[in-house]
Amino acid sequence: MTTADILKPAWYVLHTRSRFENVVSEGLSKKAFDAFLPKVQVQSRRRDRRMLIRVPLFPGYVFVKTDLNPYRHLEILKTVGAVRLIGNRQGPIAVPEDTVMSIRIMVSGDQPVITGNRFRKGDRVIVVRGPFEGVTGTFVRYRGRGRVVVNVEALGQWAAVEVDEDDVEVFRGLVP
Repeated sequence: MTTADILKPAWYVLHTRSRFENVVSEGLSKKAFDAFLPKVQVQSRRRDRRMLIRVPLFPGYVFVKTDLNPYRHLEILKTVGAVRLIGNRQGPIAVPEDTVMSIRIMVSGDQPVITGNRFRKGDRVIVVRGPFEGVTGTFVRYRGRGRVVVNVEALGQWAAVEVDEDDVEVFRGLVP
């Protein structure tokens, strides 16, 4: 990466603290950075009411357009809730302009946006709602129509349950 490349404005992905996407996006905008937090409309998961809410398309991430001037880079990282710019050992990696424009077009429409990689085969998951609430197991596959298959292993055998994808989360506790 040359000095000219570093000082050329480009889009980068900023990792944020959990649920701090809005705070980071607003903080960057107040500092005159071009920030982009793509949001999509989803149905609320609250039990007491069902309503449409806007949530980040990529939870935990905000796009920011900047050159990598050390002062501006530091200002980005000093934003409340910011963690780091996504990259490798050589530094942050720019996101192509056409990718960001494509995401802008997708979230501006009224059609549902479907994302992938919420669960990967083999992920430890926990059922957080519904008749199987509290069940921990291993994610097996997507079944279609918002359904997923979770394996529960005990005594060297396994049993599988099919549950609503919205009722399952990645299990972040200690693995038994």
